Amino acid sequence: MSVGNGTQLRGVITDWGGVLTIPILATVQAWIEADDIDWDSYRTVMRSWVSQAYDVDASPNPIHALERGECEATEFEQILAARLLRVDGGPVAAEGLLQRMFAASVTVPAMYDLIRTLRGAGLRTALLSNSWGAGEYPRADFAELFDVVVISGEVGMRKPEEAIFLHAARALGLAPAECVFVDDMQANVTAAAALGMTGVLHNDPATTVAALHDLLGVTTR
Repeated sequence: MSVGNGTQLRGVITDWGGVLTIPILATVQAWIEADDIDWDSYRTVMRSWVSQAYDVDASPNPIHALERGECEATEFEQILAARLLRVDGGPVAAEGLLQRMFAASVTVPAMYDLIRTLRGAGLRTALLSNSWGAGEYPRADFAELFDVVVISGEVGMRKPEEAIFLHAARALGLAPAECVFVDDMQANVTAAAALGMTGVLHNDPATTVAALHDLLGVTTR
């Protein structure tokens, strides 16, 4: 499929958490409930960290360091746990915090089917994910889904930094303008589009499947 400037769309780059899995908020809320975390304590620390994480001009914070691989997961767990409280006022266990945080995450079959179909139609596919510890990925699934896998902590870059989008496109052997980029964070979609990629903001599987069908002319199974 050609975009307005006549460039052929030949590849799809997709985020992981919240796109190929259930929404991140649902996963986090399940952990909050399971661990009896005080929601206000979580929201207070994460609101500032997350907003800064997607502001390219913001000062570095623990999320930047974790996602770039500059901070070990165990160190991040200690930093975060020290800022949280349980509902009963007690401390939050740091060890294994990230594993518990993502324990409720499950993949979305419709999105897996979409990626398989796109790849089967001859499009090149890539995963581009900001990692909160490499253990949360079902890597056994990746061979059938992706030609390229780019995990932020393994390449020392993170979204929405320009360099990581260019790295993913280059790894696919494509120009940015030949790529569709799918993410559930508007800041990441905006950054990719600024480089010439066709951005798709993911809100739900049905909408994303329809958007990619319209863009690429590929019908999912």
